[in-house]
Amino acid sequence: MLRPMTSPFRIECGPCVLRPWRRGDEASLVHHANDREVWRNLRDRFPHPYTAQDAAGWVGYAGAVSPPRDFAIEVAGEAVGSMGMIPGTDIERHSAEVGYWLGRSLWGRGIVSAGLDAFCAWTFTNTDLLRLFALPFADNAASCRVLEKAGFQREGVLRRSAVKDGVVHDQALYARLRPSGP
Repeated sequence: MLRPMTSPFRIECGPCVLRPWRRGDEASLVHHANDREVWRNLRDRFPHPYTAQDAAGWVGYAGAVSPPRDFAIEVAGEAVGSMGMIPGTDIERHSAEVGYWLGRSLWGRGIVSAGLDAFCAWTFTNTDLLRLFALPFADNAASCRVLEKAGFQREGVLRRSAVKDGVVHDQALYARLRPSGP
């Protein structure tokens, strides 16, 4: 469960900043999200093509959730991607799935790895979550590397567990656990 924030959320992550989505991010969001190469590694709820209407809906939704769960990845003052979590429920209420994407023009610069590491540290400090996990397509080597660089460990493979764009995929299960206390 997220605790109320006492100050504006902003995490400096070296090559990027994580901050809440806000009005004015829509044009940048469309620019970076409307890319088939970005879409092909994400869940189907991420639209393609990505329109101005989609961006306005997302910014309105994400900006209204309090405390926030979904954050803009900002580079040089521009929202260029997103990072967030979906908290579990019932017996899985102390776990959350993390997800992220970044505009293709910024791939390969260590931005998401730095952001994800900082996001996890912030999450474990500000919530009662014990576990963060991710389910990238097993053949998405770049996303698997991002998770490993951010301290996630591969726990297994969910064989033939997802279908994207008519293609059956295995998903890798990665997790990062709350550090043990002293």
